[in-house]
This record gives sequence, structure tokens and C-alpha cells, in this order.
Amino acid sequence: MINILGIESSCDDSSVAIVGDGVNILGNVVANQEAYHKKYGGIVPEIAARKHMEHMLPVLDHCFNESGLTIDDIDAIAVTHRPGLVGSLIVGLTVAKTLAYIHQKPLIGIHHIEAHAYAACLAGLKYGTPHVALVASGGHTSLLRMSEEGRMALIGQTLDDAAGEAFDKVSKLLGFGYPGGPVIDRMAAECNHTGIEFPRPMLSSPDFNFSFSGLKTAVMYHRKKHSESSSEQIATAFQEAVVDVLVSKSLQATQKLGLNTLSVVGGVAANSALRRKFKEICDKRGLSLFIPPSRLCTDNAAMVAGLGYQKYIRNLLDPLTLGVCSHSGMILQKM
Repeated sequence: MINILGIESSCDDSSVAIVGDGVNILGNVVANQEAYHKKYGGIVPEIAARKHMEHMLPVLDHCFNESGLTIDDIDAIAVTHRPGLVGSLIVGLTVAKTLAYIHQKPLIGIHHIEAHAYAACLAGLKYGTPHVALVASGGHTSLLRMSEEGRMALIGQTLDDAAGEAFDKVSKLLGFGYPGGPVIDRMAAECNHTGIEFPRPMLSSPDFNFSFSGLKTAVMYHRKKHSESSSEQIATAFQEAVVDVLVSKSLQATQKLGLNTLSVVGGVAANSALRRKFKEICDKRGLSLFIPPSRLCTDNAAMVAGLGYQKYIRNLLDPLTLGVCSHSGMILQKM
């Protein structure tokens, strides 16, 4: 078995994983920083980087203990190097480079969005299957066409707020705090139909781009004008609008490209209403749907290590001079 050590530190989660042959998760440890950022209502980059420095080595030790392996059992080291918070990325990449240099292991740089797309392979999707991937998280909302070679092309993206970012902002607006996705999801599960109808931004546009900033503004105005609506009802109606847009755009893209397989990944893919609606409609249309377990939707190193395996067997390695970058770069080619 080829074992890849993965390191993920693109935002506020410090994670290390060991994955065998691209799909066998032997260890996957995540140190969450939510408690440190909660009082600020969002992620503070400097705090995130400092906490990565505190967490990374204990997480690394924990992962080796969980897997029962040692560094001698590792064939290569994969690490997220773009996109993300620069300070956070530097911590993970420095750890990866140090291990690679000391133990003479190959280094593999991983694109964070591509790693999220690979998470579907940890849920049973065969790598290289042509399909549409929806990547929805706090920092990204993108529709990708995945090719037979495992390459991805950008077919749509948010023009302003990402879906997860919109959840956080609406949650803050309604007084629920940070992070907003989980709390709104829980409220919506307990709230009956609200009778509130928010707009579905860009749903009728011919392209596959998204826009959630206006939806956030609609929530703000509704709250000011309709005091009879509870915060729970408003949050539920907001979630329904976001889910409708994400599902509809993804299915439109799948149909237009003539594909029958769809994956939904990223932190927002942990939303129970989104998962339920995708499954319901894909079942009706006979489409193959792959959504990873919730623990593999949020940032984790298993998806990094898994993708690292695919690059390792193709000899797609990187030098120790590999750097970090905050933006996506040219890997996301527009169609």
C-alpha cells in the first residue's frame, strides 16, 4: 500500500491525515479553532496562523498514533499550498517541507479546491469519472467540470459572497453568532414552513455563476420591515433560497454538459437540507450523486492525502522551493 501523509492548514483548521492508496483513511485528525474566533464573529487571520503553530505538531503526533504508522511508512507528503490565508498556509507548508527534507520524502503541493473535489472519491466516486462538482464553503462557491484525467475546469463561481460566507453573515445579522451554517441548519430542521419568500439570485441567468450578497440584503430589509417574523423563520427562508439556487444551478450544469454524475463537496455540503434536496432530485432524475460524510466536507487532510496519492503515482511532485499563494491561480481554467 502507498501511504501519503496529508497536511491541511488553508484556513483555521489544523489537520493531518494518512491515506493509503488514495482511499483508505488510516488516520485523520482535525484541530478546530472555532472557540478562538467566535467572539470576533469570523476568522482572524493572525490568530489562525498562531494557532496552527500551536496545534500542528500535536495533531501530527496524534495522527501517527491513530494510524499506528511511523514516518518510515510514509511514501510522500502532500500539503495544501493554495488558495487560503497566507499565514496559515505557510505553517502547514513549513511543516511539510521540514518532514520532506529531513526524511527524504517527495513533496506534493495540493490545490485546496481540487482537494475538496477529491473528497467525493473518498465517498465512492471513481477518480477520473467525468462529472460536475459543486464546491461550496465559507470561502468558495464554484461549479467545476471534472475530466477523465482528473483535471478541473471552472464553469461557474460566486460573483460576491460565497454560500458559507452568506450563512455566517446572515447568522450574525440575526444575532445567532459564528459560525452560522450549523446553527441555521439546526433551526431550519425544527421550523415549519415560514411563508417568507426570498429571491433566488441569478437562477434564471444563462450562465452558472452565483450571487448571494443581494440575498443577504433582502434578509436585512425583511427583518426591518416585518417585525412579526421571527429570526428562526427568516433564517429558515434564507436557507431554502440558498439551497434552491445551489441545487438548481448544479443540475442545470450537469444537464447542459450531458453528464450523469454530480458531486457536492465543501463545508456547506454538510447542510442537511442541501443533502436531502440533492438526493431527492438526483434520485428522480436517475443521476449518480456523491456527497462525502460531513467530517470530509469541512476542511480536512484526508482529501489532501487522497489527491496526493493520485499525483504521486503520476510523478507530479514539487520541489522544496514550493511557495504558498492566497488565490486559486490558473489551475481553474474557465470553459
